[in-house]
This record gives sequence, C-alpha cells and structure tokens, in this order.
Amino acid sequence: MRDLVEIGMGRTARRTYELDDVDIVPSRRTRSSKQVSVAWQLDAYRFEIPFLAHPTDALVSPKFAIELGKAGGLGVINGEGLWARHSDVEAKIQQLSDVAEKEGVEAAIALLQELHAAPMQPELLATAVAEVRAAGVTVAVRVSPQNARALTPGLVKAGLDLLVVHGTIISAEHVGDGEPLNLKTFISELDVPVVAGGVSDHRTALHLMRTGAAGVIVGYGSQQGATTTNEVLGIRVPMATAIADAAAARRDYLDETGGRYVHVIADGETLTSGHIAKAIACGADAVMLGMPLSVAKETPGRGLYWPSAAAHPSVPRGAVLPYAIDEEQVPLEQVLNGPSNDPYGSLNLVGGLRRAMAKTGYSDLKEFQKVGLNIRA
Repeated sequence: MRDLVEIGMGRTARRTYELDDVDIVPSRRTRSSKQVSVAWQLDAYRFEIPFLAHPTDALVSPKFAIELGKAGGLGVINGEGLWARHSDVEAKIQQLSDVAEKEGVEAAIALLQELHAAPMQPELLATAVAEVRAAGVTVAVRVSPQNARALTPGLVKAGLDLLVVHGTIISAEHVGDGEPLNLKTFISELDVPVVAGGVSDHRTALHLMRTGAAGVIVGYGSQQGATTTNEVLGIRVPMATAIADAAAARRDYLDETGGRYVHVIADGETLTSGHIAKAIACGADAVMLGMPLSVAKETPGRGLYWPSAAAHPSVPRGAVLPYAIDEEQVPLEQVLNGPSNDPYGSLNLVGGLRRAMAKTGYSDLKEFQKVGLNIRA
C-alpha cells in the first residue's frame, strides 16, 4: 500500500525514500566474501562487476572504457559529447579545468556549452568505437532520444555492442520537432541490445520494458551537487523508491511476457560501496557510477566531474565540480578493488559490495535483492 500524506487541503503526496533512509538487515547466515559472485550478465555480455560508468566526458574516454572493461565493468561513451566533436579532447578538458579553477562554475558551464556547440563528426566517434573494440572489451555508446535514429547506423557499422538511449527523463515515445522516436519500432529494427532511461516510476519503467529494451536506467545521475535537475526542473524521486518501483515493473513484465527479464540499472545517489549495496538490495541489477569513478587517475577529467546534462545549450542541469584534484586521484584498480584507507566507502567499491553480501549470507546479486531492509524513523 502506498504511503500517502496530506500536504494541504485536497492535495496528497507519496512518501518516498533515499538510499540513505534504507539500511540492510543481516540474516542468520554469513559467508566468506571469497564465496560471493558480483558477476552480471546483460543479454549476451557478461561483466565481472555490476558497474557502468555514467556517459560523461569527465569519466569515459576510449582509454578509460578499455580500462574499466578490462576490470570487468562497462564504460559508456557519450556519443554526443566531446569525443564526437573534437580531435583534441584532452586539451579541451584542460582548458575547462583552468576555467573552472579560475572563473568558477558558471564560466565552466558556458565553455562546456561552447565546446558542445561544435558540429558532431561521425568519423571521430567511429574512431573512438573502433579503439575500444580493438581492445576486446564490450563497446557501449550513449545517444539521446533526439539523435538516436541519426547516429545509430554509423555506430553499429563501427562495431557497437550495446546502445544506451539515455536522457534525464525519457519515455517510450519521444515527441520532437520532427518524426517522433518510437522506441519499440526503433529497438525491433536493431541487431544490438538497447538500454534505455532514465525513468523514476513504475509506469514509465514498464512502458520502456515493453519496447524491447534489455535494460532500464533508473534515475538521472543525482550526485552531491553535480546534478541539478531538482533545482532546474523541480523533478526528483529518491532512489530507494525509484529502484523498488522499477523492480516491481520488472516483476510485472516478467509475468506479462512469461519470462522475459529486463535489467534495472540504478543511476544516482551511489557515492559509496554502501550505497551500491543498498541500490542492489532495493532491486537493481547493476549501478551506473559517476562521481565515485572520477577519483581514478585514468579518467580524462583530471578529477573534475560533470554529468552529461551539464552541457545542455539552454537549460544545463549539472555543475562542473572539482571532485578530486590530481594529487587526490588513485589508480582505477584501487577505486574498484582496493586496498582502501578510506573508512567511508569511497574506495574498494567491489570489496565493500562483496563484504555486504557476505555479511548477510548471499552468494550472488539476484539472491541479494531478497535481503531484508529497514527504514530509518
């Protein structure tokens, strides 16, 4: 039963919960963390860790996608970002870093908008895809609903494995200035699996699952001051509730289709290994990480972080933040697998997830979704 509260005469609202409002409850059994598997499989692609990188140029260059892929995760290149528009991306990001340090957030956003105003060059994007593919890891690229139809054929030709149709909030049918994108028709015509999102409610998640998507992204990358969708649009659903709603849609769709399973990917509020564990406990199959990965030395942002929505030409919904300066960055291997000297869970993300599962007696991610939960009073 939904928990509705009256916010005024004749107006009610649903009570919702953040990941920080939820706690995982230990069970009667524990096990060694060496007996725990955090492997995850999406369609034909197996990943040893359930982590995707948020599709922002601050994180994912072709080189970083390769490194994360070799580590068992999935780097998602922003197909409409700097790697698709400029041949000297590292120099452009250095310029952005200098502006952010000397002139502040608003000047950095203005420069980011300027850099994204450059025309897309399909050959640059094809080169980036080919570089990742040549390394032997899974290739994933993000496109917006507005540009999916135009960009996808070239990406498939270049060797794309997974397509991510991603926006702040998307629906099964995008109505634009031209012909609307009907995701069901679009996906049915592709030979590669599609992950789509973000969504934040049961109904929209179920609609996206019915399009044939292999995975649904829940949330819009909300991270400690970096994502500003709530401030700009007033739209926000706390992640614990959003994930649980999408997981319920997954169960409904599984029954509706007689067994077709669609993966739920949590994108937001996951800053620590504890948040990751809670997201999976609420029903996620994997998490899309933003800020936590920006501390890795292999990222192109040099410790800067901004979400992909920060570059919108007229309504930016993100800030350029110095999350970890160069001196504070550590190797990606340490971010994922430790060792960690941070008692708050920002390093050894995989180890923290494994330990949470082991301490509650679960051996794989699907089983861990059944763990008991408490809500803080």
